[in-house]
Amino acid sequence: MNLKKILTLILFLALAACQTPKFDIVIQNGTVYTGDGSKGEIMDVGISGDRITFLGKLGSFESKELIDASGLAISPGFIDMHTHLEPILEMPLAESLVRQGVTLSLGGPDGNSPLPLDSFLDTLEQIEIGPNLAYLVGHNSIRRAYLGNVDRGPTQAELADMKGEVEKAMDAGAFGISTGLKYLPGTFAKLDEVIALSKVAADKGGIYTSHLREEGLGLIDAVQEAIQISRDAQIPVVLTHHKAIGVKMWGASNKTLALVDSARQLGFDIMMDQYPYTASHTGISVLIPSWALEGGKFAERVENPTLKDSIKSGIVFAVLNDRGGSDLKRIQFSTVQWDRSLEGKTMFDWLVREGIEPTVENGAEFVIKAQLNGGTGTIYHAMDEADVERIMQHPMTMIGSDGRLSKPGQGHPHPRAYGTFPRVLGYYVREKKILDLPTAIHKMTGLSAERLGIKDRGILKVGAYADICVFNPETIIDQATFINPHQYPLGIEYVLVNGQFAIKQGTFQQKGYGRVIRKNQL
Repeated sequence: MNLKKILTLILFLALAACQTPKFDIVIQNGTVYTGDGSKGEIMDVGISGDRITFLGKLGSFESKELIDASGLAISPGFIDMHTHLEPILEMPLAESLVRQGVTLSLGGPDGNSPLPLDSFLDTLEQIEIGPNLAYLVGHNSIRRAYLGNVDRGPTQAELADMKGEVEKAMDAGAFGISTGLKYLPGTFAKLDEVIALSKVAADKGGIYTSHLREEGLGLIDAVQEAIQISRDAQIPVVLTHHKAIGVKMWGASNKTLALVDSARQLGFDIMMDQYPYTASHTGISVLIPSWALEGGKFAERVENPTLKDSIKSGIVFAVLNDRGGSDLKRIQFSTVQWDRSLEGKTMFDWLVREGIEPTVENGAEFVIKAQLNGGTGTIYHAMDEADVERIMQHPMTMIGSDGRLSKPGQGHPHPRAYGTFPRVLGYYVREKKILDLPTAIHKMTGLSAERLGIKDRGILKVGAYADICVFNPETIIDQATFINPHQYPLGIEYVLVNGQFAIKQGTFQQKGYGRVIRKNQL
């Protein structure tokens, strides 16, 4: 071979070497679900730094790390549209979320958020966090700061200050405003107040998420109120943790979903999120009439025999007709700081333990006793499976855990804190076939990202952030139960957050690669 041919060959090999793609991580041979609802396709995913830089079939390549995902599903990391992140500074790695495949979590739900939000987000940016975190600003938090837990409307000056708080939070990166109209002090807010604050969020491109004023007997009116807020404030709305609670309301999702469809046909942007369980979780105080709690004078009011009788009547009504599910065995304690032995037990169990006949009337007395002792975290088994499935199948329903960050050994949380996303994929997709896999993944990735206005997460595409979940669709399942909630799910093999392994070969890496995600600063 003459010198010219040798030089030509050397040049060809050098050019070929230069054209060989190089990656930090390659995930090969898995079935890729991009998050847009389309069917899965066997492809390779190339990752460089924090981004996806290749999606397709690779020939020759170089990679620092290679994962063979044969038989596994590759999806965007899951987006939790409703998370109680209150313990984030104590649990910054958020293991209970990341082990579910969650790579982005939306905090500040139900009207409660840190204030001021800007300084709180600044603090989060200084620590190592597990998933990416985004926040809403809470109406209850703002109202409480200016009005306390008092049943009155704001003055014009106070309303102007409250609107200023929303504006400051939106400028700091909030994705919108949340309300908790079932809870104090939001329950005292009139419609015009909520609309006024929501308009500020809308002007900044934000959304409105609402724990509705009622989810039991008043559910239909509450959904109509949320639709009116969307109309008058011109803001996209999420009916968060949408449900029909209380035996008398089972089946009401037929009506609420029809309302959503009608509103959307009229041009109002209404969506929902949902957790895949037939039990809710909140405080014991949800059984107590709001007026009895107003101003922090509950203890004083129950000392008055006449007022106490009215309070008991309200509790009995709630147990029989609303969240109590008409049965003391449906009221289960999760966190009882003043008597840890009650955690996991029911109201029925508590009365029996004390030698008291387990009637609803006696149960009402014990609700009062629990509240006077400081309250309890409480699981209410008062929803119908048919409603859960019907809501889940609606095309505008996303997935949100409504779970509180948890760690083994602390309290008795709702199992959704550990199992929401694997439960959808394992129980409702594989076992019950309520959804197909591409649709379920879309509901927990791409659809949620669209709602938040995020274009480079919740989707697998070149240029998107490498937030990725690799799971076994044949084995993924939740293990957490109402009896034994502190159990991590099965079947999640890898979770990448911003191109780094948070879970590798099923093992949590004890490292945080998440970032604070700010609206209007993406």
